Amino acid sequence: MANVVVVGAQWGDEGKGKIVDWLSERADVIARFQGGHNAGHTLVIDGKVYKLSLLPSGIVRGGKLSVIGNGVVLDPWHLVEEIAKLRGQGVEISPDNLMIAENAPLILPVHGELDRARESQNSVAKIGTTGRGIGPAYEDKVGRRAIRVADLGDQATLELRVDRLIGHHDALRRGLGIAPVDRAGLMAALHAIAPQVLPYAKPVWKVLHEARRAGKRILFEGAQGALLDIDFGTYPFVTSSNVIAGQAATGTGMGPGAVDFVLGIVKAYTTRVGEGPFPAELHDADGARLGERGHEFGTVTGRKRRCGWFDAVLVRQTCVTSGVSGIALTKLDVLDGFETLKICVGYDLDGVRLDYLPTAADQQARCQPIYEEMPGWNENTAGARSWNDLPGAAIKYVRRIEELIHCPVALLSTSPERDDTILVTDPFAD
Repeated sequence: MANVVVVGAQWGDEGKGKIVDWLSERADVIARFQGGHNAGHTLVIDGKVYKLSLLPSGIVRGGKLSVIGNGVVLDPWHLVEEIAKLRGQGVEISPDNLMIAENAPLILPVHGELDRARESQNSVAKIGTTGRGIGPAYEDKVGRRAIRVADLGDQATLELRVDRLIGHHDALRRGLGIAPVDRAGLMAALHAIAPQVLPYAKPVWKVLHEARRAGKRILFEGAQGALLDIDFGTYPFVTSSNVIAGQAATGTGMGPGAVDFVLGIVKAYTTRVGEGPFPAELHDADGARLGERGHEFGTVTGRKRRCGWFDAVLVRQTCVTSGVSGIALTKLDVLDGFETLKICVGYDLDGVRLDYLPTAADQQARCQPIYEEMPGWNENTAGARSWNDLPGAAIKYVRRIEELIHCPVALLSTSPERDDTILVTDPFAD
């Protein structure tokens, strides 16, 4: 059976939650493979709104197994809060339908404290982090001093790893003027949260392997967007993990051969939250209109998103680095009523035309967009469920995007409602 990876192909906020929810009806297992609770998903199902930031989007669907893989950094306190919130909305969550990788590293209070202290004291250039400890947790993971989910059930190992972690963090905290870590308080907090987390801990790699052998369909869900990838994003204004599709294998314990289709989620225009280069950003009435019509505020932070025209250069680039098989184009309805639309088709860097975003940060900042204009449409596309429901100008816009990014549209989303979706190519087709 086909397995599908869903990744954001811009700077995040592309509408992955709805698409994953739409696809999850046909999947048996939905697995998160990177990131933490810094990336939000908003699902609208039968008029009811669910806001997720850590749990896989499939959790709201009955009869599905949701998995948090080892590539995710897990804040156990946030996990418990999010589970309680969803249960309050009538969602059933138990170890029968939610599993967490035993080797997933934990986000601790010290990570959030360090994250916020660094950002507040960074006088050169703020990265624009959410301050939730994601970066410091990944640092401890690669520094081999992380506390992992399995350690919560092993007192001797937990004591040793807490001491190793504190030895590193206290030195950093002194330099930032923060008081030393309260070891007793940290241990007490870990002991208190352990019984609420350990029932979900499983060897996820083994569970997924067995599911694949049994012919189950697996949907791998990414967070953020490919332009925030630690290697291929607009560094250093990126997240602290690999976001591109290849991480689906590493972040769950599956081999790369387990992936059959990569679906890149792409918004019909461009947005980003926080700092960093944004060649096609608009600072005019059109940009404000995109933000207002698209309700462009971060699910997790509430921060206003920066808005701009569709950047075909960036999406073409991320389709290559993630090996995208087809895209899901979302929020087309936000463009309704624009007399003229623009698409960024290249960059002008000091008089030289580029067809990709350069790696050097100073060059990225100097890239000026080269636009191609297309006529807009006055008809309403919101709620369209077939090509026949779309105006001709909208179809031409979609087809031009396909040409420019060298990748076909597999799905077209025309509203937050899950059924307002036009299926072109079934990602789960064998």
